[in-house]
Amino acid sequence: MSEREFTSRMIRTVLTVTAVALAAAVLYAARDALMLIYVSALIAMGFSPLVKVIERRRGNTKRRVPRVLAILLIYLAIIAVTILVGVIVIPPLVDQATTLWDQTPQAFNKLQNVLIKYRLLTHRVSLQEAVQSAPAGSGGNAVSTVLIAIWTLGGGVFGLITVLILSFYLLIEAEPLFKYFLRFVHESQRAHVLTASREVVTKVSAWLRAQLVLAGVMGTFAAVGLGLMGEPFFYVVALIAAVGETIPIIGPVIGGTAAVAVAFTSSPKLALEVGAYFLILHQLEANILVPKIMERRVGVSPVTVMVALLIGGALEGIVGAILAIPTAAILSVIVEEVSKGTDNHIISAG
Repeated sequence: MSEREFTSRMIRTVLTVTAVALAAAVLYAARDALMLIYVSALIAMGFSPLVKVIERRRGNTKRRVPRVLAILLIYLAIIAVTILVGVIVIPPLVDQATTLWDQTPQAFNKLQNVLIKYRLLTHRVSLQEAVQSAPAGSGGNAVSTVLIAIWTLGGGVFGLITVLILSFYLLIEAEPLFKYFLRFVHESQRAHVLTASREVVTKVSAWLRAQLVLAGVMGTFAAVGLGLMGEPFFYVVALIAAVGETIPIIGPVIGGTAAVAVAFTSSPKLALEVGAYFLILHQLEANILVPKIMERRVGVSPVTVMVALLIGGALEGIVGAILAIPTAAILSVIVEEVSKGTDNHIISAG
């Protein structure tokens, strides 16, 4: 190799490494935006089959419903259901949440009395000391904590609006974007990519439906059961249970723990009844709902779920845990298609 060729190769190598490093730095800096894009893509894939069903036929005619109208119908249905649930749930939820906030000091002291009585707590702690000992934001005073909370809430609302808008446009432009992407795939691999994309959409759609069904079922059963048992602030606890159901494995534990803790402020007997009720709910969810809805439709094994939850939680916390299962399902489809392509290549070569 001549000196000129060696120098040229070295320059290309340095430029390639520099470009890769810059790309990695840009992706890391834009990780929050990439997360919003990824969540939007998951939602778009989740609703894609429903959009196709709606736009396929209009009544008894063979005319297709415009894709934009089909997407708008889904969004309007979601908004209508949200408003209906809000009208039914929000007034008592706000009333109970306000009462719970006003009674927090008394409930906190009553809970401490129970814990001290059963020797689960050695000394009494004031509510102010408990709040101060809890991890706060970057500041140590109340003003900074409130500002951080407002900033986080504003960012969450902005992120939610961004996800909804971006999901809408992704649903509209799904086919043109996919066709454009296929132009960069070798013709011999396009069939595998097409099969993998359909399988991914199917799995993500099944996951999204499963999340909505599980949250609705657990929230409803929690509200009805706790209301009949006389659980204080059962609307608030049921909402925690419904939201917690979207977090695999640890979500039901959070909901059950919150329900038992609130029941303890009333009586230990009620806490035992609530704990037993949530244990039954968890067994029904783990042995009936999840196997039929999540495992069979999404097709992710329990071991894969646990590993994905550990990795997702370590990388992105609660958000990572929520997105762990669809991400694992997508990766499993990719690995399966790659392995099929490799086996076919080995067979054809042999």
